[in-house]
Amino acid sequence: MGVNSNRVEDFSSHRINTESVMPGMEIHTVCLSPKKTTLQKLKQRLSEIFFPDDPLYRFKNQTWRQKLILGLQFVFPIFQWAPEYRLKLLRSDIISGLTIASLAIPQGISYAKLANLPPIVGLYSSFVPPLIYAILGSSSHLGVGPVSIASLIMGSMLSETVSPRDEPILYLKLAFTATFFAGLFQASLGLLRLGFVIDFLSKATLVGFMSGAAVIVSLQQLKGLLGISHFTSKMQFIPVMSSVFKHRDEWSWQTIVMGFSFLVFMLTTRHIIGHLPKGLNPPSANMLYFSGPDLELAIKTGIVTGILSLTEGISVGRTFAALKNYQVDGNKEMMAIGLMNMAGSCSSCFVTTGSFSRSAVNYNAGAQTAVSNIVMATAVLVTLLFLMPLFYYTPNVILGAIIISAVIGLIDYQAAYCLWKVDKLDFLACLCSFFGVLFISVPLGLGIAVGVSVFKILLHVTRPNSLVMGNIKGTQIYHSLSRYKEASRVPSFLILAIESPIYFANSTYLQERILRWIREEDEWIKANDRSPLKCIILDMTGGFHLPNDSLVISVNQS
Repeated sequence: MGVNSNRVEDFSSHRINTESVMPGMEIHTVCLSPKKTTLQKLKQRLSEIFFPDDPLYRFKNQTWRQKLILGLQFVFPIFQWAPEYRLKLLRSDIISGLTIASLAIPQGISYAKLANLPPIVGLYSSFVPPLIYAILGSSSHLGVGPVSIASLIMGSMLSETVSPRDEPILYLKLAFTATFFAGLFQASLGLLRLGFVIDFLSKATLVGFMSGAAVIVSLQQLKGLLGISHFTSKMQFIPVMSSVFKHRDEWSWQTIVMGFSFLVFMLTTRHIIGHLPKGLNPPSANMLYFSGPDLELAIKTGIVTGILSLTEGISVGRTFAALKNYQVDGNKEMMAIGLMNMAGSCSSCFVTTGSFSRSAVNYNAGAQTAVSNIVMATAVLVTLLFLMPLFYYTPNVILGAIIISAVIGLIDYQAAYCLWKVDKLDFLACLCSFFGVLFISVPLGLGIAVGVSVFKILLHVTRPNSLVMGNIKGTQIYHSLSRYKEASRVPSFLILAIESPIYFANSTYLQERILRWIREEDEWIKANDRSPLKCIILDMTGGFHLPNDSLVISVNQS
């Protein structure tokens, strides 16, 4: 059997012989699309890439006054929902706001400590950013504040170079500067409508990345659990474990017993937080670090934490928007999160975003609008002004318990097991990012995660799946022979489904794969004494585009 799979014919100039058409059959001619100049085609293509939602469609055929109003609503979504706000919604927003405030206060303190920052900075970060997001954000349920992954990464990256204990002022300056650059990066992505960049971080790579970071931070706690005085500040597995066994002479069995029996006593009142000052956020614009040898570290930390916090914030916002059947504008969210971080860096805040735990509590408590964030910020304000002395004697072990639970929660072994069961390639991507963080470094681990994600995308484009389809008896439904036992071959026909568009990058692969399918089908026919193969049908519904939509594969008997 000979197969010529290289013939692609244009039928636009062919005439159809109507005399050969069977009676009762209708003929539908397909017209070519109108001719466009290269500039018109480029403009249309760029518009489809960067403006798929056509954000300016609302401004068409509007008066200047109406355009001004629509412009304010576009930049500040609060002007869109605030005029329609009713007092009956206020009760639900107050309840949900106070509920997430009760979570935000201990979380803010503990996540600040996770980032090696003063605990009060965590409370500052739960006051200013939620107010800014309420004005600029498009989600009604997103609870804004510090999150574990961004705090963990900021603490691990900065402490590799600068000690928060020996140089606390420099460390604080770098933390605020990293927050500024995180916001600048996030807002730039939104302004330039480049939000698709964060889509390169797949769920699989994020699972591995966060698990690796959580393991490293957990191993760093061995210093306190074993009573070691001299411990490495590096954040890789081998240096940490080498430091543990190198200083075996410093191990204290009393410390070990006390540390590992923390659930019984855990030094109940030995350690306290210390003085937490009352008052509003002090300005910190003068602490931004724009020159010096550590500027590169601040920029690098800002970009890494900015990507991770943006990924979490937008995914959380979209999740709860889907539950309530409304849309969240990804580019607006990037600008809102970016601007609130830039403003936060000037008011003693570190990186914040939409928190899944706060958003879940906010949603379940009945939040209706972003007013719940304003209520939460007000509750934090009252705490900052009047209630800070009550936290003076808060045991460190309580905060430590919150940190430990937050870090352990990042190790999502169930998601990793699910990846193993569903997609081995995704599981491999998860392992690559996990070991990249564990044995190399956090930023390079993130780079590996992005690289693996991009590689997987390229693999799917250049090596698309192809399936042999069969008919479900008694129906006109066709499914994969390997996935459905009820499907059976159609005699003399080979039906192939291509689950991807055809591009120059995969055309050669598909040609070789189709030839292999034909060879394997011939072998199956001979082994089972079936009727010879006469026709090949390609099901391109998975995505197909060629000039004039014409593809002919001829099969010749030989």
